[in-house]
Amino acid sequence: MKKSSPKGITPTRIAVDIGGTFTDIALNIGQDNGNDNRLYTAKTLTTQDDPVRGVIDVIRIAVADAGCTMQSIGSVIHGTTLATNALIERKGARVGLITTAGFRDIIEIAYERRYDQYDIFIDKPDLLVTREDCWTVPERVDASGRVLQPLDSQGLDTILKAVDQRGIKSIAICLLHSYLNPSHEIALGALIQQRRPDLSITLSSEVCPEIREFDRACTALANAYIKPLMARYLTDLSQALIDEGIKTPLFIVTSGGGMTTLETATRFPIRLVESGPSGGAVLAARIARECNIDGALSFDMGGTTAKLCLIDHGVPQRSRQFEIGRAARFVKGSGLPVRIPVVEMIEIGAGGGSIARVDKLQRLVVGPDSAGSDPGPACYGLGGEYPSVTDADVALGFIDPKAFAERRVKLFPQAAKKAIRTHIGKALEISPNQAAYGISQMVDESMSNAARVHAVEHGKEVSARTMIAFGGNGPLHATRVAEKIGVTRIIIPRNPGVGSAVGFLSAPISYEIIRSLYMRGETFDLAAVNKLFAEMESEARSVVAKGAATGIKLEEKRLAFMRYQGQGHEIEIPLPEGPMRAGLGTEIRTRFDRLYREQYGRTVPNVDVEIINWAFIAATPATDVARVNPARRRHKPDTCNNRRIYWGQLRKTLDVPCYQREDLKSGDFIPGPALIIESQTTTLVSPAFDATLDRVGNIVLTSSHNKRASSKGAGHDS
Repeated sequence: MKKSSPKGITPTRIAVDIGGTFTDIALNIGQDNGNDNRLYTAKTLTTQDDPVRGVIDVIRIAVADAGCTMQSIGSVIHGTTLATNALIERKGARVGLITTAGFRDIIEIAYERRYDQYDIFIDKPDLLVTREDCWTVPERVDASGRVLQPLDSQGLDTILKAVDQRGIKSIAICLLHSYLNPSHEIALGALIQQRRPDLSITLSSEVCPEIREFDRACTALANAYIKPLMARYLTDLSQALIDEGIKTPLFIVTSGGGMTTLETATRFPIRLVESGPSGGAVLAARIARECNIDGALSFDMGGTTAKLCLIDHGVPQRSRQFEIGRAARFVKGSGLPVRIPVVEMIEIGAGGGSIARVDKLQRLVVGPDSAGSDPGPACYGLGGEYPSVTDADVALGFIDPKAFAERRVKLFPQAAKKAIRTHIGKALEISPNQAAYGISQMVDESMSNAARVHAVEHGKEVSARTMIAFGGNGPLHATRVAEKIGVTRIIIPRNPGVGSAVGFLSAPISYEIIRSLYMRGETFDLAAVNKLFAEMESEARSVVAKGAATGIKLEEKRLAFMRYQGQGHEIEIPLPEGPMRAGLGTEIRTRFDRLYREQYGRTVPNVDVEIINWAFIAATPATDVARVNPARRRHKPDTCNNRRIYWGQLRKTLDVPCYQREDLKSGDFIPGPALIIESQTTTLVSPAFDATLDRVGNIVLTSSHNKRASSKGAGHDS
């Protein structure tokens, strides 16, 4: 979508997000990180056979709209779901594991428990490697890092012959206690690299230098599994950009919501598993800070998945534990565990392309499989046979076929209705309108349930929050999901259809390192802590410096992960800023007790604390945001036309007014029901909501039955 641009100003940055259905771009002119009018956005279908081609195509579109040249681009920021998709769809390299003699079965043993002990037909998580592809080497390091048995590499040639015979392309090395002393892993990796130069190698001590060998082994395996694929993709993308005349730095968005260099992303692609969705959380956090929202719910619904994230005081919830490809959607322990810095969100297969069907029990089921971009929903006319959520929205009248995806994708409403009638209506003996409404209700309920589960798991209330909705389908489903979960205020930011790409423009260049060093409060060793942080700080700063401007002052954060002695899991404790001096042990114990009491309502008396892990984060300064003041309410704006939509709750067709978002001005008021149309998405204002436009162009939807003038978690009225 083209916007006005002052003459003589050249573009500085572009951000590209590859999703399962669409590839999005945001091109920012100037240095305002997407916060001014000099922003150009575009959306095209993802080219599944060659994602790089889709990236280049969308860059060409945005550059042409902006009237600039490839050579004038200052930097490229890229986020992608390719790493996640490769893991979920099992499209990575065949991988092998080498571990310490006697520990070949750490993957099979796992946590020594079943995630559902009463299910006799339980599906075990696919942990990427079979027992036949696991080998061991004689060596042993104890829990303090002391070498008990030197590495014996005499049997390595036999292992490598088996590797060759089994067609293994990537090796993960996870030796016992290597997080404390990685010397054996480094030596073994060097020997393998010398004898098999083409073999991809991942060391657990580099990708996840933390205690708990099963989690560390799984993280190393996942990294090894996608490393060859992502290395090829990132190398091809870098070269394609150079061939287009873009010879500026390429930054990759990480799962933690920051950016890293191409070199680091290639070495540790496991850090990219939530690369695309994290950009949306960054955008929602910025909107929350601008609008003074204490508690927000980020709702990102694209073509393939829906992502929800809790945001408190302008900061997305973060975690260091993540599960990929769960066998049971909401059951912890049913997926592949990885330990990486990640913006914590819940992601489900509920997007515009999610396919609807009637199962053997005559139940309507939607997702998690998606039509993607090829062949896409039936209404795309590209060969899709089965009805999807987008087909239902088209059949219900919510989407204008003439204004979909910047008019780059032609829609065929009759094809959508035929697919719904054939595969849903006839099977359930209901009308096409009722079938389309059922599909829409099912996907909305799936997303609502995910929001409830995610909030409950973290002991938080979702209904008191302001929803920030974006993505190609987020604004279309936001009011319907909000009604189900009790949310009474929604914000639709500018350019919501490419929300993650816009969020990338606000992401800092950052790097986080976590290392294990066991310590008890009674025996706190300040010298050991200082030595550890000196090593971590040097490594993190060097990574960030490769992409940061010269002389920029970095924002730095130190953390300790602590628990009471005998507990199984830790909580994150921020350490004091500045040099660490005598008395640090007492101070962090005080902080631990205070945060533990806030989280659990009490402390545990007369029990010492244990510090398991330490972390250091270096990042470029966060983007400053200007607070949004309330807008003065104006009159109702002029409509551009009317559309007939089927409203299932009332079981009748409504004639609703339509508005062009680009024609709306600050303070404009639109009562529901209505449709607000823009080039990349449509906002549905349901009958239960009214809409206004705030001073910076956000659409603010407020429940017409329960308006709140001001409350914690809602911010101000706009």
